[in-house]
Amino acid sequence: MLKMKSTFLRMIGLLFLLFSLGFSAQATAADAGAKVVYHVDFNDPTRYSATLTSINNILNFYESELMEADVQLVFVGYGLRFTTDDDLKGTPYEADEALKERRAELKGRLQSLIKVRNVKAFLCDKTRDEVGLPQSKVYEGVQFAPSGVAKIAILQSEGYSYLKIQ
Repeated sequence: MLKMKSTFLRMIGLLFLLFSLGFSAQATAADAGAKVVYHVDFNDPTRYSATLTSINNILNFYESELMEADVQLVFVGYGLRFTTDDDLKGTPYEADEALKERRAELKGRLQSLIKVRNVKAFLCDKTRDEVGLPQSKVYEGVQFAPSGVAKIAILQSEGYSYLKIQ
């Protein structure tokens, strides 16, 4: 009976130790904060607005937990529409009425995320070059990546989580 009790106590102790180690590993990972890359390759202003809201929400969450969040935004293809005031006439990315109605609001939200919340935004330079848009017509604060999809792949290899709002 004494041997059984001793074995039982050892098992309880081992379970407690394993639980404690697992919990501390999770806490350490969480303490590091978040590294997230958002992919914007669509033309829907409502979906893009949801992306900006999601970015703001993740930043608010990590800030409330006193943790860092490194958020990057990569625009590829149709995402080009959200990085310029140019209507991109005659291109596959031409601004429609839905975008024109919301452009000022969306631009302000993006620029606030860049300037105030330290979000890094990148535009695929291949997409920009494809339509002949001068770099000077891209919003202030948006940087250029030689290839947007390569930028996303590099960030993922560096531990960034990939998010794309549907």
